[in-house]
Amino acid sequence: MIPIVQDPVDQLLEIGLKDLWYPICPSSFIKERPVSLRRLGRKLAFWRDQAGTLHALEDRCPHRGAPLSQGVILGDRLSCPYHGVEVRCDGVVTRVPGSPGCKLEGAHATFNFHVTERAGAVWLYNSREPVETPPPLVLPEQLTDDETYSHFLCYTEWKGDYRYVLDNVMDPMHGTYLHKQSHSMAEGDATAKFGVRPTDTGFVFEKEGQRNVNFDWTEWADTGVHWMRLEIPYPKTGGPGGNFGIVGSYTPISTTLSAVFHWRVRKLPKGWQRDTWRFLYKNRLEARHWHVLEQDRVLIEDMEPDANQHENLYQHDLGIVRLRRHLKGLAQQQLAALEKKAA
Repeated sequence: MIPIVQDPVDQLLEIGLKDLWYPICPSSFIKERPVSLRRLGRKLAFWRDQAGTLHALEDRCPHRGAPLSQGVILGDRLSCPYHGVEVRCDGVVTRVPGSPGCKLEGAHATFNFHVTERAGAVWLYNSREPVETPPPLVLPEQLTDDETYSHFLCYTEWKGDYRYVLDNVMDPMHGTYLHKQSHSMAEGDATAKFGVRPTDTGFVFEKEGQRNVNFDWTEWADTGVHWMRLEIPYPKTGGPGGNFGIVGSYTPISTTLSAVFHWRVRKLPKGWQRDTWRFLYKNRLEARHWHVLEQDRVLIEDMEPDANQHENLYQHDLGIVRLRRHLKGLAQQQLAALEKKAA
């Protein structure tokens, strides 16, 4: 049998580009005990110290490779359950109780990661090598301006490559067909022509001549974290706040599983209107939204892993082509930088 040699660009994209922030899980996933999560081609250990501050290390003891996540929290350190080796949140081994003074003590022997919490989620900076200070996490105003916007985080996991999730969001036209029974996507033409409009942080892929009717556009942005945004017009029965916004960001768990983050957003000041919208969302609208999301999940999970190798794309797919080329270019740049450093 002839071995299959994977393209290094595809291999990098498959596990996630480096030197970017990624959402990892809802903040509620990490409580009083260490948690092990597989993300971005690695197994990671997360825990909170006594002050509630979040920390993250590669989930591998530098002694024998045992999972640090099964150990004991000692403030900003984890004590490995296998032999008690203590590893600090910066990756430095502070104590080897079975062999005090050995060369492992004081060594930066475990990969450490910078983590923070924003918009109800844990975010991790996926650096190529440990860095002292990561770049700031810059999110869209819909997730940071609490005076103007209200949002709910909807988290789920879908089987398959996370890039198929990106393709799905960069495809406004599927709303007219797959979601045609939805109360918010039943209007508008069943045919359309699309164009690409550049922005300061990425681009918008949008229908020409139709706005605020259906799922009419998608924004792609790179602000040190990759995120996507869209709006869907809402009937008056959906409560105050105008268009219903969605901000999405997606993280590979493995080559066959994706972490899917969607923040559901309305533009509403604090007060009775925001309270009304949040009540309506939890009591009436959320179930409808999950139904629409399930339509996407079922379709994507039933696609063959190599579906993108057998495509016949047309004008509606211009945004997908643009995004794939952009990501491929970023991967090529990162690989070239690694080759230059190694030379």
